[in-house]
Amino acid sequence: MTTSPQEQASAKTQQTGGHPQRWLILGVICLAQLTVLLDNTVLNVAIPSLTQELGAATSDIQWMINAYSLVQSGLLLTAGSAADRYGRKKMLVAGLALFGVGSLVAGLADSTAQLIAARAGMGIGGALLMTTTLAVAMQIFAPEEQPKAIGIWAAVNSLGFATGPLIGGFILNHFWWGAIFLINLPVAALGLVAVVALVPESKNPQGDRPDLLGAVLSTIGMASLVFAIISGPEHGWTSGRVMAPAAVAVVVLAAFGYWESRIPYPMLDMHFFRNRRFTGAVAGAVLITFGMGGSLFLLTQHMQFVLGYGPLEAGLRTAPLALVIVALNFTGLSAKWSARLGTPVSIGLGMTVMAAGLVSIATISSGGYTGTLLGLLLIGAGAAIASPAMAHAIMSSIPPEKAGVGAGINGTVAEFGQGLGVAVLGAVLNARFAALISVAAVSLPGALAEAGSAEERARITDAFASGLESSQLVGAVAVLLGGLVAAALLRRAERADSEMVA
Repeated sequence: MTTSPQEQASAKTQQTGGHPQRWLILGVICLAQLTVLLDNTVLNVAIPSLTQELGAATSDIQWMINAYSLVQSGLLLTAGSAADRYGRKKMLVAGLALFGVGSLVAGLADSTAQLIAARAGMGIGGALLMTTTLAVAMQIFAPEEQPKAIGIWAAVNSLGFATGPLIGGFILNHFWWGAIFLINLPVAALGLVAVVALVPESKNPQGDRPDLLGAVLSTIGMASLVFAIISGPEHGWTSGRVMAPAAVAVVVLAAFGYWESRIPYPMLDMHFFRNRRFTGAVAGAVLITFGMGGSLFLLTQHMQFVLGYGPLEAGLRTAPLALVIVALNFTGLSAKWSARLGTPVSIGLGMTVMAAGLVSIATISSGGYTGTLLGLLLIGAGAAIASPAMAHAIMSSIPPEKAGVGAGINGTVAEFGQGLGVAVLGAVLNARFAALISVAAVSLPGALAEAGSAEERARITDAFASGLESSQLVGAVAVLLGGLVAAALLRRAERADSEMVA
């Protein structure tokens, strides 16, 4: 099997301490990653404008958001496999191009149907970018520098979460809604030029044969699963709209697992799940994203409905969480702590601190912002330690030639955990709220509309705050449990590896 000069050079730099321009390349791929993340959060700010200017109904708004997430989550494994087989640089360029074209179509759309279609196209580009950026980072850095590189990559995720609403609000104050998409064009163009000039090509030399059936099955299965999770809170978990796609997901994903275990060049090697390090990291990642995704979704409601802040004020007061993550990862402090503590302890400690932050928000923040700020700082510090260690545990337990698939697994776990967290913790909130107010309406605006006095409205608001508290505590338990499970499994894996070496 022959390799290209680019691949030989990439392999040589890996052996001698990493690519000589690795930090500059990391900046380029983080810029590409930030483009995707900003777009996810900016759209939420534009919902009122879209409703007014395009005449979008509630169902249209849901599909504008869900079209992107369904396509992206369904294609993550396929995108990662394509990057391994055909070249990670090629797929990174393709992702930037598709995302840029989709942004152009979305910005110039004059109907909800066009915007939904454009968002779906952007989801394809987003899947390619989410997988190739992390895979390239694993290829250009030597093993001892990978934790710090992944920490910076993870910090960019938090930066996108924090700055998206602020940037969106600024743009909408000065321009029309389409500008939130068109602003992606210069960033995508700059990213394309930089990727072509700087990023080395790399791929799996034994991955030439495409797994088309596996790609189809994984896409259908994951998209069906995410659709069922998204639909659950609105339509009821036992409704046909939820049960039908859930059943499809179970059957198709089972068929996917069977198929992947039978072919010589699988898209997802099922032997990965026999690796305790891999299963421990995946189990912890599902629970950490479950608790974090759901709890942060509830946090925005807590800020606005309980503490009484407006959207921009709520965004500014949520920013400390991301700023702590960015500070600890960009300075390399989290990577140094993780190296000293080891992966199991880092994950266990980080997720315990995060759980304490969620408890702080749930129990001592009702009187004002102080308790919420303490919780945000704890969550940020814990996430800065645990999240990069978790991603590195997943990526390092997979052969380097499968880095794209590893990034796809990491992204799929995050999408699944966040969607499930929003759905389940949202259901806990609604159930607790409905039980306390004892009325048919389970939404806060609906209940307040039916209130006949100021005392009744105060009672309803208190009930909603109690529901938020219960949901945040469930999220805290999930995060803590995830840390304990992941730490225990990873510790067992390390002991087993040391015994094999001895």
